[in-house]
Amino acid sequence: MASTLAIVVSLLLLMYLAYRGITVLLLAPLMAALAVLLSGDIGIYLPTYTDTFMKALGNYVIQFLPIFLLGALFGQLMADSGAAHTISRWIVDKLGDKHAIVTVVLACGILTYGGVSLFVVAFAIYPIAKDLFRTADIPKRLVPATIALGSFTFTMTALPGTPAIQNAIPIPYYGTNVFAAPGLGLIGAAIMLFGGLWWLRSRANSARLAGEGYGQHEDDGDDAASGDLDRGALSHMPLALAVLPLILVIGVNALFTYVVFPRMDMSFVTDHFPHITPAKVIGLWALIIALTVACATLIVSRLGHWTDLRGTVNKGVYGFMLPLFNTASEVGYGAVIAGLAGFAIIRDAVLNVTPGNPLISEAIAMNVLAGITGSSSGGLSIALQTLGPDYLRMAEAAGIDPALMHRVAVMAAGGFDTLPHCGAIITLLAICKLTHRQSYLNIAAVTMAVPMVALITVITLGTIFGSF
Repeated sequence: MASTLAIVVSLLLLMYLAYRGITVLLLAPLMAALAVLLSGDIGIYLPTYTDTFMKALGNYVIQFLPIFLLGALFGQLMADSGAAHTISRWIVDKLGDKHAIVTVVLACGILTYGGVSLFVVAFAIYPIAKDLFRTADIPKRLVPATIALGSFTFTMTALPGTPAIQNAIPIPYYGTNVFAAPGLGLIGAAIMLFGGLWWLRSRANSARLAGEGYGQHEDDGDDAASGDLDRGALSHMPLALAVLPLILVIGVNALFTYVVFPRMDMSFVTDHFPHITPAKVIGLWALIIALTVACATLIVSRLGHWTDLRGTVNKGVYGFMLPLFNTASEVGYGAVIAGLAGFAIIRDAVLNVTPGNPLISEAIAMNVLAGITGSSSGGLSIALQTLGPDYLRMAEAAGIDPALMHRVAVMAAGGFDTLPHCGAIITLLAICKLTHRQSYLNIAAVTMAVPMVALITVITLGTIFGSF
């Protein structure tokens, strides 16, 4: 019981201190040490740190470094080439100011589904969203929720084939790929999209009836994000060329996942690397190839138009490090917690929530850990690191397709991850120059409440009809 209490205390402190802005790189090992201390085993912390914490951190970095690196590089190339701006401006021109909310959501959705980092999307779209909302006289306080709906929800966790890191994390645990349970993913994505749009449009209509317009915001004139956007889009980029890299990310990924790798004889891999199970890694390999092809295409197609290609590449590559090591540190923390005696009680409680349906148990575990860490990728990684083998065993015993487990895990991790201490939410509000008090309620509605409805629907359909 003391060990269980130690885990709870360390988790609560981790959540609180992260909310206060202290980096997870420092918090994770410190809170792991606190949990060990309160459990009465402080004497073994140093070997636990070097052998458990660092080993789990290192394994995660080895496994997912290429995805983080290539994803960050691709996002920076899309931003600085002008491709992101071209696509978003095209959507604005087609839909216009009257459909400002739909325009911003679709622009964010297309870019994030194509592999552009949600942080890059937020910086690129905010100046456009601000102008659209001002013209349509929609309260600026709805801008963060609108960007969040397009970037943090259906394109991150539900749409089949999305290159988001969250969609790649379950692959080595379940032997799946990023297109897992495509039909259920599309249903979940539709609920998130249309449910979120209904909420935002209803809030905008209520504001209009109350006589609330865009509002006065003195800091709108000092917009660093807008300046970055202008510099990235100095040279015009044809729409077809701007869209091509996004199509390549999805298309090349699907080609290698469903055509190339399944037709290859993988015996040469197992002969040279007997510890590798090809079925569990070809999903990662396909995503790596797709992002590489898309990055190379962007660079080559814009030769002669880059203002500072070396600077763009360096900025993109440097940008992957903090997100990767933040998540890896959380995984290391989870590995230490999983080794404590009290974790067995928590694990058994979670696994036995619904003994006959591991989908519900998995959804609860992912939501809780994503909420505690304030990170969908961090919570998902910790949960699968500690409980992944158990869930796979339970799924096989219940006759549940691992692809369904994959989709439920990813969608659940995108639920409570956006609690107030979430780093992505804090960054988004900073970009929009707004506060939690002004905008968080609407963010929570579209990133937690509506996705929860989508998750429940997918679990219900998956339980009745299986994976499809």
